[in-house]
Amino acid sequence: MLQPPSKLPFALLPDVNNFRALYNTPANFAMADHRPIVLDGGTGFLKVGYAGQNSSPLVVEPTIVGRPILRAEEKGDSDVELKDIMFGQEAAAARTMLQISYPMENGIVRDWKDTKRLWNYIFKRKLKIDPEGRYFVLTEPPENPIRNLVEMCRVLLAPKKRKQPGDVEDDLEYDLEEGGFGAAGVYVATQAVLALYAQGLTTGVVVDSGDGVTHIVPVADAAVFQKQIQTLHVAGRDVTRNLIALLTRRGYALNRTADFETVRQMKEKLCYVSYDLELDKRLSEETTVLVQDYTLPDGRVIRLGSERFEAPECLFQPHLVDCEQDGIAEMVHKTIQSCPIDVRASLYKAIVLSGGTSMYPGLPSRLEKELKQLWLTRVLGGNPERLPNFKVRIEDPPQRKHMVFHGGAVLAEIMAGNKAMWLTVEEWQAGHNTDKEALVREKFRSAIVQDQVM
Repeated sequence: MLQPPSKLPFALLPDVNNFRALYNTPANFAMADHRPIVLDGGTGFLKVGYAGQNSSPLVVEPTIVGRPILRAEEKGDSDVELKDIMFGQEAAAARTMLQISYPMENGIVRDWKDTKRLWNYIFKRKLKIDPEGRYFVLTEPPENPIRNLVEMCRVLLAPKKRKQPGDVEDDLEYDLEEGGFGAAGVYVATQAVLALYAQGLTTGVVVDSGDGVTHIVPVADAAVFQKQIQTLHVAGRDVTRNLIALLTRRGYALNRTADFETVRQMKEKLCYVSYDLELDKRLSEETTVLVQDYTLPDGRVIRLGSERFEAPECLFQPHLVDCEQDGIAEMVHKTIQSCPIDVRASLYKAIVLSGGTSMYPGLPSRLEKELKQLWLTRVLGGNPERLPNFKVRIEDPPQRKHMVFHGGAVLAEIMAGNKAMWLTVEEWQAGHNTDKEALVREKFRSAIVQDQVM
């Protein structure tokens, strides 16, 4: 069995189950000003808060940036104040008048300039803090390119550009083009590992499904099996688009851009994953038991029937949204079966759901059902007599929408008093003539198993 790397911060815990206890314990910091900051960036939402909190993140903002497509005098009767650049919920509320851009795609930062601006907005306008001299725990997707990891560290650790005479006091731009945020130290953790530790586990398979992408990540003794990771390019955004398409076919006039946020909220309130597709199809065709009404902000009422389960079905049948990949259950099965044989049983008993797209009612039971069916047909050759010996456990904690953040918050508390665990600004500056990729790889990528051992 693999051993946890000694450099991994979680090795500080004598018993990993203490992690869950810590999660429910108030922070041990006297003042919020001294607490490390947790920044969990996703394709759809950015979650930010302090170390050691036992509640939801303080700030949850859409990961979007908007620039006006109309001049202020052209916006008509709208009372929305248009600015040269808008972020998060502010941009989402005015999206019909903005050119919207998404700095992150499939969990990976694609536009660092806008990402820096968004972070700056969060720090200054939402948290109302100065990031200079602070410690940050950041999260990264399991297949984050090393150059992106380097840039995450550089943006936070690079010194701030000092204000010059004439600079606006609260300007969101002055220190971004040339400088960074002047942080004292950073630690970057894989999102899937944080989700596992939030459940008090060191071994398991994390099914992390957010807005832009779904990752299936096997972990054994805190080490990630890098080559066994699978990525499904179907997630929350695709479910929303699928629901828009289904309702459009029914005759509802919905705009893929302007109505996207409204349909996303509709999806979160009414959609579910079907346990028995044939039964639900019959119910929707022969009865009205599945029908639910949803009132749009403009007063229109949309009636949903079979769309409630048809929209998220693309997670299990990606071809429904023109994605030629295996479904989520098939991917979990293949991921576990590709891992070393001595850890497979443990992985099946600890399948952890994480992310907002894992919140659909019915998803855990459908996933368990399909995994058992795959085991029966692929491993047992269709012989049901041995199926009761196959143990599957789906962990679906109620707080899983923000589980990565919760894991990061407790990790930040554990690390707060141990400077050796952080990549400090002194280390970063001392290595200015060295290979930055080697530096961050040594610091943050030691808990990865690169080669498959069968």
